[in-house]
Amino acid sequence: MVALRLISSRVAPLGEERPRGGLDLDTLGGRFVELSGHGTSAVSSVAFRLVLEGQRLAKNVAWVGLCQPRARPAPFFAPDVAASGVDLAALPVVLAPGPLEAGRAASHLLRSGAFALVVLDLENAAGGAPELPLPLMSRLTGLAQTHGATLLALTDKPVEAPSLGSLVSLHAHVTRARVHAQLADGHARYEVVVTAHKDKRHGPGWTHREVYRAPAGIS
Repeated sequence: MVALRLISSRVAPLGEERPRGGLDLDTLGGRFVELSGHGTSAVSSVAFRLVLEGQRLAKNVAWVGLCQPRARPAPFFAPDVAASGVDLAALPVVLAPGPLEAGRAASHLLRSGAFALVVLDLENAAGGAPELPLPLMSRLTGLAQTHGATLLALTDKPVEAPSLGSLVSLHAHVTRARVHAQLADGHARYEVVVTAHKDKRHGPGWTHREVYRAPAGIS
């Protein structure tokens, strides 16, 4: 999982005078959010941009991933994440054997009231799209609302796939396209587009665009 470095970001107004939606912690507070993608690392890049936002605001952030050593020994490539500006020493990481255990770990973190953002990384779930029991999702949603925190679930699924469940407040799909112009330092650039397929607060259909710089060696 490669983390790209953010260069610029904007929400497309879709013909309206004021843009809808958005991907910042203030907009996402108190919500169960799902970002999905398919065959791309852009989902994690957007997630780490939110992690960095939280750290810069002096808020506590945690990452809950899956422990699957045969497939991937670590939930992310730490050097690239550190290069993007994230303080890894200030980022608690919890590894769970499966989605159910990861969801339970996220509920414990949210219940503490200490975290503004809890990332639930389910991208590498065995067997494809993960499933979370409705009672667990209800508990996670209630805890996020109670403490004004953001629960950010990351999943790997095609664009036509539904969200994790009806309790997801915002489900958006992430795509990445290479920008052919190189930066002055020779690093490749990518435009990341986040499209909201479900948004209970602002309505679906809005898009959020970000431009990232790829790490060295990524073309």
